[in-house]
This record gives sequence, structure tokens and C-alpha cells, in this order.
Amino acid sequence: MRKFDIAVLGGGPGGYVAAIKGAQFGKSVCLIEEDKLGGICLNWGCIPTKTLLKNAEILNYINSSYKYGINVGNVSFDFKLNIKRSRDVASRLSKGIEFLIKKNNIVHIDGYGKLTSEKEILVKKDEISEKIYAENVIIATGARPKKIPGLTLDGKKVISSKNALELKTVPKKIVIIGSGAIGCEFAYYYNSFGSEVHIIELSDRILPLEDLEVSKELEKNFNGKGIKTSTSTKVLKAEGLKSKVKILIENNDTQKYLESEIALLAIGVTGNIENIGLNKVGIGTSLGKIDINDMNQTNIPNIYAIGDVSGPPWLAHRASAQAHVAVGHILGNKVRILDNLLIPGCTYCEPQVASLGLTEENAIKAGYQIKIGRSFFKSSGKALASGNTEGFIKLIFDEKYGELIGAHIIGGQATELIGELVMAKHLEATIEDLAYTIHAHPTLSESIMEAALDALGIPVHH
Repeated sequence: MRKFDIAVLGGGPGGYVAAIKGAQFGKSVCLIEEDKLGGICLNWGCIPTKTLLKNAEILNYINSSYKYGINVGNVSFDFKLNIKRSRDVASRLSKGIEFLIKKNNIVHIDGYGKLTSEKEILVKKDEISEKIYAENVIIATGARPKKIPGLTLDGKKVISSKNALELKTVPKKIVIIGSGAIGCEFAYYYNSFGSEVHIIELSDRILPLEDLEVSKELEKNFNGKGIKTSTSTKVLKAEGLKSKVKILIENNDTQKYLESEIALLAIGVTGNIENIGLNKVGIGTSLGKIDINDMNQTNIPNIYAIGDVSGPPWLAHRASAQAHVAVGHILGNKVRILDNLLIPGCTYCEPQVASLGLTEENAIKAGYQIKIGRSFFKSSGKALASGNTEGFIKLIFDEKYGELIGAHIIGGQATELIGELVMAKHLEATIEDLAYTIHAHPTLSESIMEAALDALGIPVHH
């Protein structure tokens, strides 16, 4: 039986980071993964979708080039090559992870791992199996698309986000069930390539976890692009036929059928906690996730859980951050506990959406007296110069101490701009800190300064 200091189950952005960090500090580490390294994020999520979204952005720029005094003429695209570029980028990064694993002398065990005791894991690959021993185990088995009753994924007419990454032709009509980050990103993508897109959302607005003003702004933008949205609407069933899919929906107690070429299920994910030996070892779970403490330990002290299996928010960067915490605790180092209010959320459609901390509604519910500052990109010189003036920045401050407690951006480069505000909140920045930090001109980041000045009641460019 091979023995290790740390065994990691799963090679996604939580698992491979944990393996590398453990090895960097001299621990013997094995990484157990039966599929490509990089997990869903790298192979079928974050990276390939962002590649496709960049393709869509380029297409939209070319189609609107006349605004910049550039005449292109007839524009065409190769959809298969568009998809191929996405797969090539994902493959290149997966090979990069393989290189890092070898470079750090981590033993990559190709197979499916299952706990048989607190320190033993059975790994199977086809007809071959072996048992390994590890002083510490980190579970990072990721997640899979969530399903709803009455809807069976057939991979052809009723598809998941993974299937959507491999379509060979542009669907003429596509119904997207769910309007979280996945649903909104695919809605923008397929709309850009000419699909007739219809979003179905159970909540009363799209991007329901975002600030209300942001959700309304994105819905207005999507509607302007021709993307139809049906909120407060429930999908009862979907039936894939030979040439179409029939979807039964309900709104205000009224039912009707929609017909589409394809239906994409995008209602989120659920953790892969089944068939990995949790019950046998006695690891506590609840609400479809593994229960953990602030150090990412389960109720079995030498077993940790990170990433999507530990519950929301289901974000790759959270999984990687948890990896640092778990490995640091194993090493006996002083570690910084993760604060979910310091984890940014990003949606990469156009306009982009990025947020941090509390929404206005949640801040009021939490009992804060708040000050709000806004800055609209239509007042930004850099936004005007770039030709992308949609959206705004909304900052929420605690009135008592002036501390930043929430930040919400919709507009160009929102997912890049949020980084400054993550740092600001981490450092407990106040309204004055943001208002009087000198920002380069002209930049989009000036709008952060302007929003803070607005919260003080003294905006310059309003």
C-alpha cells in the first residue's frame, strides 16, 4: 500500500491547487482524478465558456465596426472553428496542469477514488484497483448540473451546459431554463451568433442573486438585444422530439407549451457527494453538501472538503482559496478564515456583471443604515471612447463607520474592475478612502472613485 501525507480526491481548481500547495511545503501528495486535470471549470466550465464569449464579443465588435469608422462588408463565421478554439484552449490549460503536477513531484493516480476508512482510499480504473493510505484527505470532487423533475437530459434536444459547448451548428431557437451566470452567459453567446433566445426563470427577475438594480439593467439590455425573458415562470416538463423540443411552462396558474429547437438546462449545480464513501466513514452532510468548519475540516479531523462539494457559493476561485486554508491547517500554519462576503461573483455576458458583499436589500435586512453611491458609465470618458457606455457602478456603505459593505457593477470590464473593490473591502476601506484615491485618467476605474464621491454627496461627473 502506497502511503502519502496528503491525498486529494479530485483535480479541479480546488484539488490541483491543494495538491501543489502541499507538495511545495515538502509533503508527499497524491492527486486522484479519473478524468482530465482541471476539473469542470477548466475543461467544461469557466475557461471554454469564456473563450466562446470572447468569440461572441469579437463578432459583435465586427458587426458594429461602422460606429468606429471601419467598414468591414459582409461578415461570416465558422461555428465549428469557433467551438474548436474553445476546446483547444481548454486542452492546452489541462496539459499545463499536468505539467505542474509533474513539476511538483505529485503522484497523479488515474482512477475513481472512494474512502474506505478515515485514512484509506480505494482507487479503481477499469478492472484495476489499489488501496492507498493517507494521513490527511482533501475531498474536492466538484459538482454536476442540477436537474429538475419532469426534464430528462438527452444531450441532443434537452441539453446541459457541457453539451452546449459542443454544438456543431447554431440553433435557430433555444430556450434557456435558468438565468444565473451560466444561463445569462449562454443567452448572450447564442444571441450573438443569431439564435432566437428565450430565458425562463422561476424567480421574479434574471440573475436573482444580484442587486435588484443590476438585474433590471441586464434584463433591459437583453430585451434590447432581442433576448426574451419570462420571469416568475416554472418549467413543468420538457419533451425532446425528433426535430424540436416541447416545454410546458406555468405562469400565474396558466400553463402553455413552448416549442424550440433546443432547451438548455442551466439552473445551477449540485455537489458530487455520492459514492465516495462518506457514509461508510461517517462524514456529515446536509442539504446536498459536505459539512465543514472554518478550516474546511469535516467532522473527521483529518478529512477536509473544499470547492463545490462544500456548498455555495459554487465558484472556482473560492475552491482555490479553500485549498490554501485546508493545506495551511494541515501544515499547522496560521491561516486566514474565508469570508464569503469577500468572494466576488462574476457573470461574463455583455454587459458583464460583478458583485461583492451585500446587496442593497440584504444590507437593509441585516439592519444597516446605508449610504449608496452610483456612477454611470455614460459619464465616463474612457467608456465613451471605447464605445461601450452601458451600465453603472453601485457602492453600498455602512453609514455609521463609512465602511464598504457591498459593490455591484454592470458594464464593460466589470469582472476586472471588481478586483479593486475586493481589496478595498478586505482592507475595510471607507467612502473617503475610495473617493480620494487618485485613479488614472481616462480609465473605467475612475467610476469607482466617482461612485464613492456620489455617496458623499459631491459627485463631479454626474
